[in-house]
Amino acid sequence: MAKFGIGQPVPRTEDPRLVTGHGRYTDDIRLDGEAHSFFVRSPHAHARIRHIDVSAARAQPGVVAIYTGETVQKAGLGLLECGASLTNRDGSAMKKTDRPVLALDRVRHVGDAVAMIVAETMAQARDAADHLDVDYEELPSVTGTADATQKGAAQIWDMAPNNIAFDWEDGDEAKTAAAFKRADRVVSVDMINNRVVPNSMEPRGAIGDYDGKRMTLYTSSQGSHGLRSRLAAKIFKVPEESIRVITPDVGGGFGMKIFLYAEQAMVLYAARELKRPVRWEADRGESFLSDTHGRDHVTTAQAALDKDGRFLAFRFDITANLGAYLSQFGPGVPTSAGAWMYAGVYRLEACYLHVTGVYTNTNPVDAYRGAGRPEANYAVERLVDAAARELGLSPDEIRQRNFIPKSAMPYTTVMGATYDSGDFAKNMTDAMKLADWSGFAARRSQSAKAGKRRGIGLATYIEACGGGGQEGAWIKFAPDGRVTILSGTQSNGQGHETAYIQILSDRLGIEPDMITVKQGDTDQVPTGTGTGGSRSVPVGGGALVKAAEKVIEKGKRIAGHSLEADTADIEFDDGRYRIVGTDRAITFSEVVSLSFKEAQLPEEARGGLDDMAYWAPENGASTFPNGCHICEVEVDPDTGVTTLVNFTVVDDFGTVINPLLLAGQIHGGIGQGIGQAMTEHTVYDAESGQLLSASFMDYGLPRADHMPPMAIAFNNEPCTTNILGMKGAGEAGAIGAPPAVINAIVDALEPLGIRHVDMPATAQQVWRRLQAAPRQAA
Repeated sequence: MAKFGIGQPVPRTEDPRLVTGHGRYTDDIRLDGEAHSFFVRSPHAHARIRHIDVSAARAQPGVVAIYTGETVQKAGLGLLECGASLTNRDGSAMKKTDRPVLALDRVRHVGDAVAMIVAETMAQARDAADHLDVDYEELPSVTGTADATQKGAAQIWDMAPNNIAFDWEDGDEAKTAAAFKRADRVVSVDMINNRVVPNSMEPRGAIGDYDGKRMTLYTSSQGSHGLRSRLAAKIFKVPEESIRVITPDVGGGFGMKIFLYAEQAMVLYAARELKRPVRWEADRGESFLSDTHGRDHVTTAQAALDKDGRFLAFRFDITANLGAYLSQFGPGVPTSAGAWMYAGVYRLEACYLHVTGVYTNTNPVDAYRGAGRPEANYAVERLVDAAARELGLSPDEIRQRNFIPKSAMPYTTVMGATYDSGDFAKNMTDAMKLADWSGFAARRSQSAKAGKRRGIGLATYIEACGGGGQEGAWIKFAPDGRVTILSGTQSNGQGHETAYIQILSDRLGIEPDMITVKQGDTDQVPTGTGTGGSRSVPVGGGALVKAAEKVIEKGKRIAGHSLEADTADIEFDDGRYRIVGTDRAITFSEVVSLSFKEAQLPEEARGGLDDMAYWAPENGASTFPNGCHICEVEVDPDTGVTTLVNFTVVDDFGTVINPLLLAGQIHGGIGQGIGQAMTEHTVYDAESGQLLSASFMDYGLPRADHMPPMAIAFNNEPCTTNILGMKGAGEAGAIGAPPAVINAIVDALEPLGIRHVDMPATAQQVWRRLQAAPRQAA
């Protein structure tokens, strides 16, 4: 079974089904008698709802029902509550807002849902929307992160003066201030971490059904059980068994599909009211206006250094845009989710983080691939590069002087994270060799002769993932030897099916084509945490390993009976049970077959092989993937067009389950990181609050020609806190790529006196920086 085991590059089990059009996504599900729904959304960024007249819309052909905020309030539906709570620096509670399923008295961003129209067809629902009369009183709005707390800014919530949701801190402020006071050099960088729109390949969708006793929701999500819990407890206030949630195949999530949305609650409500299925599918324009967005920070980063270029302390002051409402985990993303990572991979005496969370008239902001860790790493690695330039050191030299050494592992940072393993210096030196760092000067000279400016950028990274609470795995056997794995995680395209099959095939010696993986149905899978934070295979796989161990122990009793030996004398290896010290053996498949012939087994060997297990990292310990990214660029000074010439990565992911799956995660993450660094820009009009980048004509997703050649290598140090030795890989590319790209662009432009370029470094932005450069080329 070695060729199917852990560490082997097994092609994805899912692919033949998915690439031949046999996937089953939410939009592929059709229920008898279903109606279609359309959500009427606010055209204003901020307005008071004076009145909604549904009479003309209700009279349109095919209209079945119309629901407004008043309707659902009278029906007793609960709120879309934020699950995160923070304590301010002064000890007071954050200014927390909860969101009605449909807007009641006020809308607070363009796209805020004010009504749901249900009709026989989608076309009829859309047509009826043109006849819904909503009387708005438009109010002043504010969309800019840095503008939200300025004097005279529009007030979004009465209970949050100056639009401040929280004023939060972490680290040691006094110790940090003392380090800065005695520093020989202080370096400061102001930077923007731009807002991005997740844009999963499959837009969000939901179908509600009701059989007279129980509601069923079919939806594209990152975890069925979490949705069921919130729907039952917060929205409908019913026992969980009253609701079933089914998530079929999912075409991408990136964090955005973790949360409960209004549309999911409303299709269930409408189905219960109408006694028929109700469908909703977002089009791309609607997704821009209704999905949660990501990132959106304004940061001042500072480093205190001694005379030898060694870091004493880091200090970060961040304004984080939360949008108009607090999303499910929104406040936690710029605070607790990323706080550990502001020490980076460096030895420090102190570090201090101050985050002001602000409300604006924009889409709510929540987790997006990395959720707080990309924002932290970008701030750290831009600061480190700026410090190198300020001190006249090379980017590798300043890092070498300040890395946490491998010999210090496990190492607890000043921000409280305990890194269990890693060789940060080797990651960088390996990457530099692979990128031919020593040959860069010659390549830069060649580019200069062609009229181009060449730059090379280096960024290390570390992130915390794969920790938290327990996950479960269930193993069920059939008489023909087939095996079903049930897992409460949820694949969004990562390849869970392949990874789980490899793990079980490796442990039990079962042929991969005999194993099936099921996820996403709360009736079939008892519990589940869902997918997020690169923890599905590290934690879900850990649970599967523990369940397999229990199955193996059960099988020993059956094998002992068959081989006429005591259970204590039976060992299991490579898919076979054998008597220790002999060649007498029986295959696992034979034991499975015997397990269904209980009449032939003694009492102690009966009960089948089915089993389950939960597993959680001890004390919720995170894993810490880390590595080094190197990007090389050419900038055309006449146009500002930046070309990524090549990209080099050396990663430490611990144990690798499948190199092919891993490569896909790395490539995809780097693609999203490059998109944020170079093309993706969420733009709101400052006066009207309109989202100006609400289509692919205006929002710059990275294309194939943005992707450079990639060289990828590994320096894997097994993780000591994970049962499989894994560290998680789903978010790493998106964490390391942005600072590497921007560091490379700055390196190309620094001879002109340009020390910083904000993301996204579009051709227009780079060209403008070139025109305003302090120095011009000779």
